[in-house]
Amino acid sequence: MKSLEYDDDAPVGRILSRREVITVLAGLGGTALLAACDPLRPGVQQAPTLATAAPTASAAPTSVATAAATSSAITSTSGAPVCVARPEETEGPYFVDEKINRSDIRSDPSDGSVREGLPLQLAFRVSQISNSCLPLVGAQVDVWHCDALGVYSDSRDRGFDTTGKKFLRGYQLTDENGFAQFTTIYPGWYQGRAVHIHFKIRTTTAQGKSYEFTSQLFFDDAITDQVHAQQPYAAKGKRTLMNNGDGIYRTGGSQLMLPLTKAGQGYAATFDVGLQIA
Repeated sequence: MKSLEYDDDAPVGRILSRREVITVLAGLGGTALLAACDPLRPGVQQAPTLATAAPTASAAPTSVATAAATSSAITSTSGAPVCVARPEETEGPYFVDEKINRSDIRSDPSDGSVREGLPLQLAFRVSQISNSCLPLVGAQVDVWHCDALGVYSDSRDRGFDTTGKKFLRGYQLTDENGFAQFTTIYPGWYQGRAVHIHFKIRTTTAQGKSYEFTSQLFFDDAITDQVHAQQPYAAKGKRTLMNNGDGIYRTGGSQLMLPLTKAGQGYAATFDVGLQIA
């Protein structure tokens, strides 16, 4: 449980320079890789109507990642990523290593209650960069974020105490194609931050050393405005900070935008992450 009196920490890590990106990709072969270096930014879409579905049971080295994203709801669990540089970002003050292995993170295991909000199907496709991009199998992907009203579980801060609660937290292990999939909700906002989701990827190197990559995902401001105009988000009031006003976003958030697509009554997105693991 975290007891806090401040917003997220200052950013850590750095974005690779173009020269460094070219150096990394030179060994991968093919100019198509370099052509993918510009980050993708999703188009503005009309937000679907809110609905709540029942849940189902279930060191900071530089990284390299992919910019390819699914153009529809998550339906594929295969396909080779195209590798480009991504920044690592701060863990922030709300990480708690709960060790909850589950795909649907909307519920609170203590009482079965479900956090309301727009459904979000979120997939990570994780690869390892060596002489080529290969799926990284068995990596632990943790996800945590605030609810529709800006509240984190298992934390104590100004205006809330959720000690012992574990909603909107969980991890999955990547499968044989490097995929880890989550069912969650579109996040709300809180003072001092743009809307975001935290994630952490942990694995072990061939030499038996622990490897960890931590970053954040961001959302198109126009889509967020549409979503947050609906309940339960609207009960929080209008958010006070857009992406460009967020210090963490300004260190590389444009490369960490979720490519959202409509999926039923909510959204879906696949985020590709390639890692250089020594």
